[in-house]
Order: sequence, then C-alpha cells, then structure tokens
Amino acid sequence: MVGNVPLKSITHGGYTIEGYSRAAVQSYWRVPELNVGFDLGAHPWDFTGTPNWFISHGHLDHIAALPVYIARRRMMKMSPPNIYMPEEILPNVEKMLGAVSRVDRGRLPCDLRPMEVGDEVSLSQEAVVTAVRTTHTVSSLGYIVWQRRNKLKAEYIGLSGPEICQLKNKGVEITKEIRVPLIAYTGDTSPVGVDRNPELFQAKILLLEMTFLAEEHSNDNLDKRGHMHLQDFVDRKDKFKNEVIIATHFSTRYGRRQVQSLVRKALPDMLGDRLHLWI
Repeated sequence: MVGNVPLKSITHGGYTIEGYSRAAVQSYWRVPELNVGFDLGAHPWDFTGTPNWFISHGHLDHIAALPVYIARRRMMKMSPPNIYMPEEILPNVEKMLGAVSRVDRGRLPCDLRPMEVGDEVSLSQEAVVTAVRTTHTVSSLGYIVWQRRNKLKAEYIGLSGPEICQLKNKGVEITKEIRVPLIAYTGDTSPVGVDRNPELFQAKILLLEMTFLAEEHSNDNLDKRGHMHLQDFVDRKDKFKNEVIIATHFSTRYGRRQVQSLVRKALPDMLGDRLHLWI
C-alpha cells in the first residue's frame, strides 16, 4: 500500500481515529468503522474506500485533495462519494472541480451536499452526524457523530412482552430516541466556536485544534485568526468530560519536542492522561 502522507491512529471504544493535521499544511481524518471522514487537505491512499466526507471549511490545507480523492474513486470504479460542506462554499467548490476536470480531462463524479448549522446526516440506523457553527476567518462548521438508540419510555417500563406488543400493534410510540455524542471534530475554530457548543465537551472522542502554544503567541489577534491556543485548553480543563481528547493542527513554527514540552508544562497530568498530541 502506498504510504505517501503522514498518518497516525488511535482506537478507543471500538472506533479508530486515523489522520494527521498541521496548520497551513494538511488536515485529514477518518473513522473507518463509520465510513466517514473529515476534511481532505491530503489523501492517504487507504482512505479511498471511505464514501462520506464532511468538510469544515474551504482553506486549502483542509480541501486541496478533494479532486484527488474523487478521481481515485472513479479510477477504482467505486461509487461517487458524498461530500458535505458549508453551504456558502459549495458553489465555488463546484467551479473548482469543474476547472480541475477540464484540465485533467477526466470526470470527477461526486454528490456535493450543502450543510447549515443544525443539519444532520444519517450514516446508519445507529449513527447520525450534525453540523455545529464554529468561528474561523471564513465560513466554517464542526461536526458531531451521535450514537442513537431507542429506549422504552418510562411509563411502559415494567409491562410484560404481550402488553408491549399490544401497544405496538395499536400504533402507540412506546420508545424514544436517545442520542450520545461519540466523536466531535471542530476543524479550525477560535474558543468562541467551542464554548457555544457545550456538547463538544461531552463527546467520547474530541478532535480539537491547538494551533498556538507559546506565551508570546497568546493575544487578542488569535481570535481574529480563528484558532485555539494552549491556554484555551488550560482555561477549560474542568469542562472536558471527553474520554479521549486529540489536540491537532499545531503551527509549523513548533517542533515535536517543543510541542510536548510546552503542553506538559501547562498541563502536567495531560488532562488525566486523556490528552493526545497529534504530532
């Protein structure tokens, strides 16, 4: 198998998170068990079989490999993929793909679908993705994958099997849908985009950007750039109820050792060993 881009993975609770992210370079993630991916700043060959992708925003480090991915699926005679993205950028993405198709002289068959805050996409009977508003320098969305299951309503608990069947035969709704946030992906966002979506802190697995780390980079301009700082994690350390937190999208001005040193100095317990540095 061609290994042409960086790739890391972690498995938790039956779900595998694969991908990599570096600010202004490339961001790409997937969860193979759910047949879903987030952003296409680059494209590992092994990601070709994943049919559903959610784009957070239009910056090239998050979308540059979109035509490559579509072309590879066509070459492998796979069905056209489903690509979800903020509604505002879809017309220009259509134009981009059209231009690439003319240059390449090859078709780029795909199903582009607009997303707005609150929209949801059903992946299966057990999983659904919802879009949340993040805050970046361009139109952007984050995404939450929810596990959904039906639970017997409280008033029917204790009834016998035949009694429940009788109610169902009468058309009575005896269950209600319960949703649990499984995986949350923010893409690029300032702290405002996180704070306005408290369910992000409840997801079992959270992929959250940490672009800036050094103290000299902590200033009001960061909000204008639409990014998170290490101090934002420190300020919210008691809010994280996640089982796994993957910090991503580090600026290229920081090397591996510097990232590890600065984060461990600010968060010695690594948020109870739940914080993973994707570098």
